[in-house]
Amino acid sequence: MNVITVDARLAARADLRFTPAGIPALDFQLAHESMQTEAGGERRVACDLAAVALGPVAKDLASVAVGANLRCRGFLARRYRTGMSVAMHVNEFELLEGN
Repeated sequence: MNVITVDARLAARADLRFTPAGIPALDFQLAHESMQTEAGGERRVACDLAAVALGPVAKDLASVAVGANLRCRGFLARRYRTGMSVAMHVNEFELLEGN
């Protein structure tokens, strides 16, 4: 199964674009920080994650302010443009408190 949910800050966002088929698409960056349990101990983790949204989700995310805290749900896939890295494809999101 390839399902991911992550709480993160919207760190950067490109302009809304459209695929050749006319589907709205948005490339953006997520910044995540949390405490996780690993090997019985607590560990602080931080990472940046490339992300993309298509369709109505892309349109909705295009109006969210950079710096907003989000909960994003989707899946991981190879990035089309580079082919060598992974991006989160966001199917749904919600704004978290504190925005």
